[in-house]
Amino acid sequence: MTPCYSLVRRWAAGLLIMAVGLGAGCAKAKPAAAVPLTVAAPTEQRYPLTGEIIEVQRASQTLVVMHDEIKGYMPGMTMEFKAARGDLENAQPGQHIRAELVVRGTEFSLEKIWPADAVTERALVAAAQSLAQDTAMRGKSAYREIGETLPEFTLLDQAGRAVSPSRFRGKQVVLNFIFTRCPVATMCPASTLRMQELQQAARAAGVTDLELVSISLDPEFDTPGVLKEYAEVRGINLVNFSFLTGPDAAVRQLLAQLGVIREFEGATIKHTLATVLINPQGKIIYRADGSAWAVDDFVRRLKKA
Repeated sequence: MTPCYSLVRRWAAGLLIMAVGLGAGCAKAKPAAAVPLTVAAPTEQRYPLTGEIIEVQRASQTLVVMHDEIKGYMPGMTMEFKAARGDLENAQPGQHIRAELVVRGTEFSLEKIWPADAVTERALVAAAQSLAQDTAMRGKSAYREIGETLPEFTLLDQAGRAVSPSRFRGKQVVLNFIFTRCPVATMCPASTLRMQELQQAARAAGVTDLELVSISLDPEFDTPGVLKEYAEVRGINLVNFSFLTGPDAAVRQLLAQLGVIREFEGATIKHTLATVLINPQGKIIYRADGSAWAVDDFVRRLKKA
């Protein structure tokens, strides 16, 4: 099959050169630090892609995908695409995906890879709509106070699995919001580090029913594969630590109900931080704003439960 892929790559490269030649003539706190987001390089071309994974070649960092027609660019065919480590680890033959085809010179890669099976997508859409209705019905009382139950939602974890709060029933949950591109050391990186320290301290203190959950503030970029790689690069133990992402509509409603401010301003994100403790019955029992909360304080609260 490899020679066929080579022919496809040469065909696609020729198509790209022709295209280039033709184109040449024609909480309640003020938001904290502004965080710059990266933008696509001007030489890139990006196209939406849907298809089915045929083979995962981890050694060469390649996915073989039978993709549908890419309108305005190429017909449907089977091709090799470069992919990031987290996406490769999540990928399985037979899996249906949606992604962005990124063309840089003669290299073809896939980014923003999402699972695209109908059951999961319906569950995500239905849960986002239900959460939006709940926020609207609560009106000015949308913010969940101490003693209220964590709202229902469905998101995807770092492995691309659908997750709802019921997955954590019977466990104590510490939940916060971060995003992987945040470069401000005192914001998301500090929050993630503190969650890691809490994971280790709780284990040392004999707390065995802890689940840690970080929800992305930037779901447009933070796909399951991106979150998977983010955790692995930091050596995070994922046994009881979940990184969640999904429809921005759902994330927006969760932010409103948990009192976290997120504002997009051009190429920046401004946001506040909050870390919430949820008991085994799903009720919010404690909240710490900012990233400078004390690990020992949370461990004491976890041991009391």
